[in-house]
Parts: sequence; structure tokens; C-alpha cells
Amino acid sequence: MRYERLIANRMLGRDEHNFSRPLVRIATITIALGVVVMILALCILRGFQREITNKVVGFGSHISIRSYGWVNDYDEMPISLSSSELAALRAIPGVNGVYPYAYKGGMMKTDDQILGIILKGLSPEADTNFFSANMIRGSLPVMNDSTASNEIAISQRIAQRMMVDTGSRVATYFWSGNNYRARNFRVAGIYKTDLNEFDDHYIIGDIRQVQRLNQWDDGQAAGYEVTIDNFGNLEAMLGNVKSATRPDLAVISIREEQPSMFAWLDLLNSNIVLILTIMAIVCAASVVSAMLIMIFEKTQMIGILKTLGSTNRSIRHIFILKALAIIVKALLIGNLLAFAFAAIQAHFHIIALDPESYSMSFVPIELNPLYFITIDIGTILACFLALILPSTLISNIHPARTVRVE
Repeated sequence: MRYERLIANRMLGRDEHNFSRPLVRIATITIALGVVVMILALCILRGFQREITNKVVGFGSHISIRSYGWVNDYDEMPISLSSSELAALRAIPGVNGVYPYAYKGGMMKTDDQILGIILKGLSPEADTNFFSANMIRGSLPVMNDSTASNEIAISQRIAQRMMVDTGSRVATYFWSGNNYRARNFRVAGIYKTDLNEFDDHYIIGDIRQVQRLNQWDDGQAAGYEVTIDNFGNLEAMLGNVKSATRPDLAVISIREEQPSMFAWLDLLNSNIVLILTIMAIVCAASVVSAMLIMIFEKTQMIGILKTLGSTNRSIRHIFILKALAIIVKALLIGNLLAFAFAAIQAHFHIIALDPESYSMSFVPIELNPLYFITIDIGTILACFLALILPSTLISNIHPARTVRVE
């Protein structure tokens, strides 16, 4: 063991009567709390972005293919893809599935209430994992290949507003030119996503009902939803899907469909950077304060070491080693506390949120080991760089002025 490490372990912070000891403890606690705040801020904000993204994508898809003449969900222009075109799209690496869909605007009516709704028609082979995961009662409409299902799934907000429940029959009316066409659906299930922009209007049903309402052929749809396996590759996959699609069809990503939503989510990244920067500065200031106090307290020791032939560099190593020991201890404490809180919140959802304001009922957590490693490395680097300045004070300490013979 080098003598710098020996002195750092035995002479700094070992004496219970040292003035620096309580300050070292305060610095350790401050850094630990700073690490907890940074890790949880990163896990929570990333979790929030993930949850909102999953909900927006769940109502639609990562990429959609539709007509250039599309105006809105009330006025669809049908398209159709051949089996060879569908096979080419599904063969693209990273594509999970390609499914037809259709929308139809209308209204739902009970004896006392009227509500504007949008029926989203899904095919029997569509990926319904998102809606299944958000079902609170009942189930999704059962769709088979023989006949169009007369069942729908509605949101909890629509169910409460219209005062209906699973098993209820609801009258719906859909516009068709200057007339309307009526349908009597059975409520098979009730879902809840807390994304009120969608929960207020969307009901889920069989695409064949929309095809009949619009007088389309069986192979026609408003568009095709393309799901991919990695949202991070969205732009690259968008280019691949465009290359495999006819030029007369529009290929649009979910970011292009919901620009305001994703601009808001991207804005959260600046909040993450701000929080991490502030807390890194606090951690660096704490360890610098502790190191300055130790240097001032051990001035006589520094003079003796210089008298014995130690260089300024060696003495700086002693104090930096001690400071790093404080940082490592604080990191261990901070990581354990952050992991414990994050794991408890991720599994038990102890801290709740107002769904009306946050579009979710609990604080989301993305428990990723990479976040812990990133925060730890960043904290060590920030504190180490901050230690360079106070360690230079050792060069200004002269043995003749500090060593006293009694």
C-alpha cells in the first residue's frame, strides 16, 4: 500500500474530536441525497415519457399508411394493400405487424345523454395488447372470421358519462353523407388509459362494422397500422416502410401525427438536464467544502510531511483519496436508497397522481441500471474536477510557517 493511501485511511477522519468529522458526515449525506434526487428524477421523467409514449402509440401505431386525401377521423378515404404488399411490409426487419384499421365519427345516445364518439375498427388479427392491459372490466369485442362483431369496448369516462356498464346496449348513430345510420352495440368491456384526449371519445369495435357503414369492400380500410419493436429506431423504420410502400400512399410516423404531444415530451429532456446539473453542482460543492476544512485542519500535518520530503503532488493525493472515499460511500448510500424507493414505487405504486392533470394515476418509474451507472460516473467526474482547485492550496502551505516545536 502506498503511503498516501495509508495516511488517508489512518490520519484523516479517524479522530472523533476532529472538527472536520461532522462536516465530512454532512458532505456524505448531502452527496447521497443528491444522488438519490438525480437517479429518481431520471427514472421518473424517463418513466413518464415511456408511459405517455406507450399510450399514444397504443391508440394508434408507430407508423400508419393511408391515403393522401385523408382529412380527419370523420372523413376517411379507403385504401387497400395487396397480399404481396403486406408480405413485403411484414418482411422488413424490426416490423412486428401490419394491420388494417378504420375510423367512423358519430354519436352515442342514451335516454338522458348524447356524446360524440369515434369508432375505431380493428381487424381480428390486430395487436390488442395495449387495450387488453388497460381493461378494468369485461373484455375486448370477440371478433371471428365469419361475421362482424356487434360488441364494443368503451372508456371508463364514456361509461360514467353515459351511465352504462358492461352488458349494456347502447344506440349509436354515424353520419353517412347527409343521412345517418344507426347501430345498436353491446358493451363488452371498459378500458381506462387516463389519456383523456382519447378516453373522452374513442370506442373500439370491429373494422367490418365501419366497412359496412362506409359501404366499403372487405379489403378496403382507412389505413394500415405498422408496429415496430423499438421506438428508438422510429425514423429509420419510417424510411424502410416508405421504401416498401406505393408512392401514392402517405406513410406517417406517430411523431408526425401527434407533434404537440411529442414536443412536450421532448421538452422534459431539458428539465432532466437542469435537475442533474443543479444536483451535480451541489454534490461538488459539498465535497469541496469538506476537503477545504480538512486541509485547513491538517495544515500542521501537511507542513510535517513536506519537511519529511513529501511532494505537493503526494500530499494532494492524500486528500483526494480521502475525498474520493467520501464520494464512494455517499454513492453507495444514495444508490441503495434510490433503488429501494424506485423498486417499491414501481411494484406497489405508493405515490399516486391526479389522472386529470398527469394522464396517469401513479408516479411512473423506469428502473434501468444504466441510469444508476450514468449518475454515479457523472457524480464522480464532477466531484473529481471540483477537487482540483482546493487541492492546489496545498502548494501554498510552507513548512516553516506551519510546523511549531513545542
